[in-house]
Amino acid sequence: MSQKKPELTFKYIFNYSYNPTYVNGAQGGFSPRGEMIINFYLERQPLPESISHEITSAGSIGRETAVEPEDLTNSMVRFIDTGVVMSYENAKVFHAWMGEKLREMEEMHKVRSAFENAEVGGQA
Repeated sequence: MSQKKPELTFKYIFNYSYNPTYVNGAQGGFSPRGEMIINFYLERQPLPESISHEITSAGSIGRETAVEPEDLTNSMVRFIDTGVVMSYENAKVFHAWMGEKLREMEEMHKVRSAFENAEVGGQA
């Protein structure tokens, strides 16, 4: 008769304001206390604070005359909505977890590619 090993079940509780955010980059490093700081951002073109237009003789909106800020076309925004702070030990665990999830995705891509490239027989 085998002994059942002790186990622990984690229940997940979500904050009512939980709302996953799309990110396409991160910036960070280690704090003086040795904690990993990761700030996630969404990179996009900036939106103007204001745009001025001429008013035509017909009373309609005419050509653009000014944009604030003036360097709008030469700028990018990295909007930071979320950041995390974790210990060095937890950063190592997170790194291993992320690596495993990436390996799983790579396997799915291999299977999908093999399926798509397989000879198709029979009728369509």
